[in-house]
Amino acid sequence: MDSQGFREAAATAVDDIASYYDNLDDRDVVSTVEPGYLRKLLPSEAPVEGEAWADIHKDIEGKILPGITHWQHPGFHAFFPCATSFPSILGELYSAALSGACFNWICSPAVTELETIVLDWLAKVLGLPECYLSTGPTRGGGVIQGSASEAVLTAMVAARDKYLRETVPLDQFPEGSEAREDAIAHKRSKMVALATSATHSSTKKASIISAVRFHTIPVHADTGYSLTGPVLAKTLADLRARGLEPFFMTATLGTTDTCAVDDFAGIVSTLKSDPVHPAGTPGELWVHIDAAYAGSALVLPSVREQVTISLIENFHSFNMNMHKWLLTNFDASCLFVRDRNWFIQALTINQAVYGNNASEGGLVTDYREWQIPLGRRFRSLKIWFVLRSYGVKGLQEYISRTLKLGEEFADSLKSRPDLFEILTGPSFSLTVFRVAGKEQGKSEEELNALTKAVCDKINASGRMWVTSTALDGRFAIRMMTGVSTTEKEHVDRSWKILVEAAEEVLKA
Repeated sequence: MDSQGFREAAATAVDDIASYYDNLDDRDVVSTVEPGYLRKLLPSEAPVEGEAWADIHKDIEGKILPGITHWQHPGFHAFFPCATSFPSILGELYSAALSGACFNWICSPAVTELETIVLDWLAKVLGLPECYLSTGPTRGGGVIQGSASEAVLTAMVAARDKYLRETVPLDQFPEGSEAREDAIAHKRSKMVALATSATHSSTKKASIISAVRFHTIPVHADTGYSLTGPVLAKTLADLRARGLEPFFMTATLGTTDTCAVDDFAGIVSTLKSDPVHPAGTPGELWVHIDAAYAGSALVLPSVREQVTISLIENFHSFNMNMHKWLLTNFDASCLFVRDRNWFIQALTINQAVYGNNASEGGLVTDYREWQIPLGRRFRSLKIWFVLRSYGVKGLQEYISRTLKLGEEFADSLKSRPDLFEILTGPSFSLTVFRVAGKEQGKSEEELNALTKAVCDKINASGRMWVTSTALDGRFAIRMMTGVSTTEKEHVDRSWKILVEAAEEVLKA
């Protein structure tokens, strides 16, 4: 394909994409294909001769789109959003055209410098403390990761390295000696990462990859499924009594099941008064804040005040995904750290081929030292396009609108106490509920079965999709209203489908 062929193909592709969004509501939300459907439609081997774009193009609608679940559909109420927008798509197009590995500043100075600048912009938009800015007093800053799972792994590796440096007397052992390695290995065998039963599974996976222990702190309805200071204090004491050494914890702003927010004030108080390793001293507990979804709502000053975001200056790292709720397509997971040296000391590996005067002179940021992979894409371009296209006011209006939709849906649930019981929310456009009936003497097993039947029935409609969860053994439906294409008419339609399904199931 030459440049003229590209112009023609690109025009077709852009027209397809625009039409896809214009007519998205005409499609069912969830793909209904059977597993293995695509293997039956495609050849078993790649073509020997190149094919015409016209032949490739027709297979998008005929073979690929039938296997797509439409995350931008106005009836998509499952999981959390996976946002995009036209400015973001344009940024992705330019990024693909300017393709490069971009692990060092010299590989493409604009790639590094734009990332630093737009993440400082974002930190200010979200109201993060100055310690998370690249220009801040602690030499912090932001870096774009592929996902919140990569972010928590990066933070845990840095926390593990920091804890080992601070608690193992390395100066007593010769560099590279077996005794030094044994001392580190013994210490690591006692280190434990913490998360609650409501925390995303990525922390547990990171602990497996990091070869450290993992401990789950149970949380329940009596605390709103959030972690409190006293529970953390007891957990630390219990683990240490067993000879274990807590070194890392993920706290959450917006848990996956219910969008609960952990008690930041209680956590800060507990760690400042910790009798073994108080906050700010060697061996302190590294606290990582996972705000993958709900962090986007920090564009609203009222939300910052509600969650007391200023308290995270006491923590070590913070992550939010613009690709969930802030109109930027996957992948755009933004990780901020209070001191960049924690990443650099843990993740820097040098080879002669990486050498250049700017890096060796300490004049620039090399983001390969802030992440697990070496190479990286020009992901900041789409963030730049989104921030400039919508502005702070546009982002605030979008988040406010979707929050209101969530509140209105919860009000609808409250209007039918004969059918539904709200378990949590609305919180950050998420409401968790189940079929009512406890007051009528129905058992938990019966309520779980009825709620599951309603969930299956509304999903089978094709016009909406929700996901479920279990809270203290109670099967529940999660209804999320954060997708950018979702308007009040779509939430009203989903409410009607839900009521009809519940009435049919209960009647049966």
